Amino acid sequence: MRRRLPIALAASVLLLSGGCSIARLEPPRLQVVEVGLIDASVLRQQLRLRMRVQNPNDVELPIRGVSYQVQLAGETYASGESNGEILVPALGETEFDVDITANAAAALLRILGDRSGKNPEYRVLGRVHLARGVLRSIPFEHKGELRLR
Repeated sequence: MRRRLPIALAASVLLLSGGCSIARLEPPRLQVVEVGLIDASVLRQQLRLRMRVQNPNDVELPIRGVSYQVQLAGETYASGESNGEILVPALGETEFDVDITANAAAALLRILGDRSGKNPEYRVLGRVHLARGVLRSIPFEHKGELRLR
């Protein structure tokens, strides 16, 4: 019994110290590098986005998927999810494809219907789902304005 206590204590310290470093993971930065049209109709467009993910952390990120939404003026007009696992090296970057479904007509009507004269705000938010580790997903969000003038 006395031998198990130091082993259990050491295991707990290792687990907690590893957990603390995992809990401080910064969200990866995502950037669209290419857009391709898969299928389109007036009300629905299916696009394939080539995304670049940059890992600001000093540990590799084993990603099993990325899900996200794009909002314009508070309304969701596109959503998507990546397929397949991605390994992003520590302090590195990699690219992957995401298929999204969008309603560009609704977004365009929303922009044209706004008579305030302000640039519409956009927001991209989602989660990076990790393939392993204590932390199973990392939320991310990016906000800005569409400059129309």
